[in-house]
Amino acid sequence: MFKLEDYPFEIRPLTKDEGGGFLISFTDFNECCSDGETPQEAIENGMDALRGVILTLEELGLSVPAPGSGGFSGKF
Repeated sequence: MFKLEDYPFEIRPLTKDEGGGFLISFTDFNECCSDGETPQEAIENGMDALRGVILTLEELGLSVPAPGSGGFSGKF
């Protein structure tokens, strides 16, 4: 299994209309994202979400993309 911290991610601020805070998304998992009030909180929440996605892929017998590979874009 790969280390979660090896997966690339992007963080962007959310507008007031979007609820404020920060959004984190993972380039190897199109549908894995999370948010937080601070960038650090967004990263922590994002790692929890990423862990859940990887565990689900493994439970379903699907391959887990390598960090930086462009990854999984399918639906469960």
